[in-house]
Amino acid sequence: MFFIFDTASLFAQHRITGVVRDKTNNRPLEGATVLIWNEGVNAITNAEGEFSIVIPDKDITLITSFVGYTVDTTLVANGQAGVLIALNPSLTSQLNNVVVMGYTSKQQSHISGSVAVVSGEQLNDVTSNNVTNLLQGKVPGVIVSNGAGGNPNTPPAAIIRGSGSISAGAAPLYVVDGIIGGMVNPNDVESVTILKDAAVTGLYGSRASNGVIIITTKTGKGKTRVDLSSRVGFNKITTGRFDIMNAQQLYDYQKTFLNPADFDRVRPVSLLQQNTDWLGIAFRTGITQNHALSVSGGSEKTQFYTSLNYYQEQGTLEHNGTQKYNLRTNISYKINDKLKMHVRFNGGFGKSEEEASGGMGALYGAFTNMPWDNPFNADGSIRMGTEPGWIGREKNNFLHGWQYNFNKMKQADVTGDLVLVYKLSQHFTLSTFNRAAYSDSKNVVYADVKSKAGLAANGSLVNVFNTSSGLITSNRLEYQNNFGKHNLDVLAVAEMERNYSDNNSITGWGLPSGLAVMDVASTILNAGGNTGENVFSKELVQADYNYDNRYFAVGSFINESSSRFGSNNRSAGFYTLSGAWILSNENFMRDQRIFDLIKIRMSYGSSGNAQIGNYQSLGLYTFSASYSGITASVPLQMANHDLSWEKAKTTNFGIDISLFERVSVSVDWYDKTTDALLLNVPLPYTSGYSSIIQNVGSVKNRGIEINLNTNNLTGALKWRTNFNIAFNHNKVLALYQHTDIVSGSHNISEGRDLSSWYMRKWVGVDPENGDPLWEKLAIDADNHSIITQTNSYNEATQQFTGKASPDFTGGFINTFSYRGFALNAFFNFVSGNKVYNASREFFDSDGSYQTYNSMNLIEGWTRWQEPGDVATHPKSVEGGNRFSNRPSSRYLEDGSYIRLRNVSLSYQLSDQLLNKLRISNARLFVSGDNLWTGTRFSGMDPEVLLSSSGGISRFTYPNSRRIIVGLNVKF
Repeated sequence: MFFIFDTASLFAQHRITGVVRDKTNNRPLEGATVLIWNEGVNAITNAEGEFSIVIPDKDITLITSFVGYTVDTTLVANGQAGVLIALNPSLTSQLNNVVVMGYTSKQQSHISGSVAVVSGEQLNDVTSNNVTNLLQGKVPGVIVSNGAGGNPNTPPAAIIRGSGSISAGAAPLYVVDGIIGGMVNPNDVESVTILKDAAVTGLYGSRASNGVIIITTKTGKGKTRVDLSSRVGFNKITTGRFDIMNAQQLYDYQKTFLNPADFDRVRPVSLLQQNTDWLGIAFRTGITQNHALSVSGGSEKTQFYTSLNYYQEQGTLEHNGTQKYNLRTNISYKINDKLKMHVRFNGGFGKSEEEASGGMGALYGAFTNMPWDNPFNADGSIRMGTEPGWIGREKNNFLHGWQYNFNKMKQADVTGDLVLVYKLSQHFTLSTFNRAAYSDSKNVVYADVKSKAGLAANGSLVNVFNTSSGLITSNRLEYQNNFGKHNLDVLAVAEMERNYSDNNSITGWGLPSGLAVMDVASTILNAGGNTGENVFSKELVQADYNYDNRYFAVGSFINESSSRFGSNNRSAGFYTLSGAWILSNENFMRDQRIFDLIKIRMSYGSSGNAQIGNYQSLGLYTFSASYSGITASVPLQMANHDLSWEKAKTTNFGIDISLFERVSVSVDWYDKTTDALLLNVPLPYTSGYSSIIQNVGSVKNRGIEINLNTNNLTGALKWRTNFNIAFNHNKVLALYQHTDIVSGSHNISEGRDLSSWYMRKWVGVDPENGDPLWEKLAIDADNHSIITQTNSYNEATQQFTGKASPDFTGGFINTFSYRGFALNAFFNFVSGNKVYNASREFFDSDGSYQTYNSMNLIEGWTRWQEPGDVATHPKSVEGGNRFSNRPSSRYLEDGSYIRLRNVSLSYQLSDQLLNKLRISNARLFVSGDNLWTGTRFSGMDPEVLLSSSGGISRFTYPNSRRIIVGLNVKF
């Protein structure tokens, strides 16, 4: 129904129609007011956001307003027939949005803890099938990193507010639709809520110390709507500043250090007739496509949402990629006035492939193989690499293995939820949340007898089968009431969860060529398997009180038990306390016009970490011995009946400010100390065991997070900005017997960052002879430090040389829109971390690996040639120059970077065209991912896993630059 207002004062006039939509998600706005400036005529939009209004035959201005949105001013030219009006949500109105907290939902302005919310629309700028990957750079304090570069089969890792664990996991807890665990496709996400401090994570008790990521999926409402989204694009590798030599460059380089008397024999000039581009052979232009179809809608009694998604990503490396199908159905049904039921089903099926050329693999060979080696024989057949005359050290041509070998996986995942909500009375609500989950996968790795990888085994086959299942029930009683200006919400929860896994593998040798079936194997080399089970149970109570929407206080107590821990500490108690004061709601602030909101928050609480394997507290035996020809068991693991959770205590102070309905900023300061770390403690050999897991050690993370949103322009040209930045300082407070933990090039030491580098310190190059130089430390008779230089690697002193964790991380997004066009640019950045470029040990080895290819020196680097040269690189020597390529701070580089993560340009079709096509909405767009990276890092990609033992860049799968075109249509 249209609301039409006319007036006798309008002599020459005509009717126009239009639509009012939400600018951020393009949804129609029902009930918006459209007013003709200075004419006293207005209209109200209907359920589809449509309006019709009679205007005079002249240029006029429409003023459009809607609660929770900024007022829009639109100029309508004389004779114009239709108009599209897109309103921006006001920053103040967003504070009134309801935020899903997992066990509860709260108005955003009432939250006293540290919480960040990302909408589904904000997620889907970058093209990915992983929700965690889409969070990168969008939330302060959340670091998302991927050590596998562009491999579509390797998920990223997320760390919230720094790593607080050494041996246990550092991943956040995931919650889908209010239930721990679950799976979700990004296209089905309504919103993601990140809980960061103990006030909001505490309800998840033993698994919340690393933060909680809550994902809420879409539901249906109103008129039935069909949404179709389609994206297609291509991916190409980006190798950053890393550039390997071609045939001529490598020939000229090796001529500088190989024995001149022998050079013409080992490197005849005829080699230059061959210039194999191994990178070009191994990598391709991959295709990415993502197609989603959903149907949603409902009445007051029933709401439904059903979606089907297909995602395919070809890896840029040949024979590497993934395909995934996903089906989700969410149904809500109001049985009667007291009882409501929610049924959710999510099913996923996926196929993935990893290249299987044998040996060290194609990724390794693409960079190390020599450009002088021809992968083909004269007749065009493919060489194996073992033939005479092959120069590369590995003697492996991955193209040969590609003809026969494969590494494929299939996986199916199913989850089903049943939620019942019963209104016991006006103030009491009883609900039960239940989920069953099942996962099944099969991995097949085959090496044909014709390939180099299958020669020794006369053909080999590996089958790996994994299944897992889980059941969880969460039963909740909630009391809500208000007494005048007093508002009280009390929640009680009883929850139990059981998880089970079953893993089996079998390896067979002696298979006829082309038969990847285990029953034709002549020998079963080994068969193995294991099962695992864990149980968690929890009881909690939370009281949430506020007075007059000004003063807020929340307290909770959680008791949780787990089968993973010792019989003496099977359960543990956790608690949270938080408060907030909305200063802007005070009477003395009512008349001011500057601040829309001033809220002060504070919280303190405890949470735990249970990310260790099952049965770690038990005394275990292994049946790996024999006695008189009979299988026998021997002790494997010492029991620890006192083993318990890692426990984190967090203090958080925050302030939220909004000004002029155009600027909002949130600042949080936090201090998180994790005690009773789960560590492997060494035991004396006389005990019969090497180590035991105990609760010892402590780590502190302290930092500041800032999130800024601004509406810079609000006229016909609109410009919005989001900027976030987070600073975190990590410090190890205590270790077992104050003893450092050395792990490779990392040293975990009291008083230092958890991810501190510990290695020989590189000084540079001796200008007189081109030798490498390191730092040597000594103590004189007066206990003074003496620093000298040495060209002996063994004499150089190992010392602390930096850290792998960044000083700060963040991102910023700018969104411009004008009429039907929108431009979005998203950057993310990392600064202050040191990345160990391990690939330089091979490619920048000063002659150590003359049967590997080498990298070209980047701009600003020079190699020593003659006495007096001030160079960055030592003299190259056949066999290496005094171990110059051994681990040292020489290869420790600045890992800071800023990346243009995504740019997208879209166009919203006009209403006139939409009406002709009989569709409600259509948007065309082109998008680019990873278009540019600014960094001083010499490797392919400075982005690496930022864990306590991470920060290392090896033979990295190159990241992908991706261009996508797409169409979103709503019917």
